[in-house]
Amino acid sequence: MKKTLTSLVAAAALMAAPAAMAADKLLLKTPIAFSTALPGLGSPIPRVAEQLDLMSGGSLKMKVYEPGKLVPPFEILDAVSSGKINSGYTTAGYWAGKIPAAPLFSAVPFGPEAGEYMAWLYYGNGLSLYQEMYDQAGYNVKVLPCAIIAPETSGWFAKEINSPEDLSGLKMRFFGLGGKVMQKLGVATSLLPGGEIFPALEKGAIDATEFSMPAIDARLGFHKLVKFNYFPGWHQQATVFELLINKDAWNEASDQHKAIIENACKASMADSFAEGEAIQHAALIDNVENNGVQIKTWSDEMLATFRATWEEVAKEEAANDAFFAKVFADMNEFREGYAIWKENAFLPRK
Repeated sequence: MKKTLTSLVAAAALMAAPAAMAADKLLLKTPIAFSTALPGLGSPIPRVAEQLDLMSGGSLKMKVYEPGKLVPPFEILDAVSSGKINSGYTTAGYWAGKIPAAPLFSAVPFGPEAGEYMAWLYYGNGLSLYQEMYDQAGYNVKVLPCAIIAPETSGWFAKEINSPEDLSGLKMRFFGLGGKVMQKLGVATSLLPGGEIFPALEKGAIDATEFSMPAIDARLGFHKLVKFNYFPGWHQQATVFELLINKDAWNEASDQHKAIIENACKASMADSFAEGEAIQHAALIDNVENNGVQIKTWSDEMLATFRATWEEVAKEEAANDAFFAKVFADMNEFREGYAIWKENAFLPRK
């Protein structure tokens, strides 16, 4: 009799297993803000999707939608929060108009490079503040950093910029907090999605632009219209990209699926950074040798102007928004400690 009962229990467990596995399946429908054809920007997310499938044995899948195919890039946050979609891939800097502190989790002028940024996010207070930002702003989302890229170019211009006065009156596509710096210097800025920049340049709606790293800018063809490419990218020494998941969907997910998503995104942070670092030199060489581009370096005067203006912007933003002030103070405290390590451990720059 005991053997019969044991056999019945075992059989019941086997019958229940497929049903439990079926109930545990999760499909993340994920519109993205950047084309998957853009290396480092959009290319990380299909690799994340592949790893979610493999690591979960097929119980966790992600369907990636190219920009605008399901939700427009600038509507992703609202759509995920409302539950219209259960996830989205974008960058927090796009929400500056809704949440003043959001750009601090995307890219900071004269801010941390990738290694320092990740250190603050994962081993400082960055990640908890990142989630707190969305919570206190009333958004029903779980946020995970899911890619990071190295410095961007500082911009593409039709003429040389030798003094702050040369910027005054320009119409320029510019991202994030750096855009506020440029506005103070007399530039009329706009935040256009990647696919709209080339037509705007071509039609004269803008005179200049920045977007991303050389290998990404090359895909968008800026070199065909403007030939002066400036460095260093003081406004974006590193840029973080986020996977947003509807918080109800996240809370209902199994611990296994949560761990898989979290670790796939952590792996993507390393992978996206490595990819970005590997492909920039070829784009720079091609620009100079085949596209007639002149690579220019900002003068000490211009960099000092950008830095001083950024300090003004940072003070104003902190005075206007308490949470911006809280995050910026925490980031700066971390950076002050990190500076001791950075100054002593790394080779000095020439």
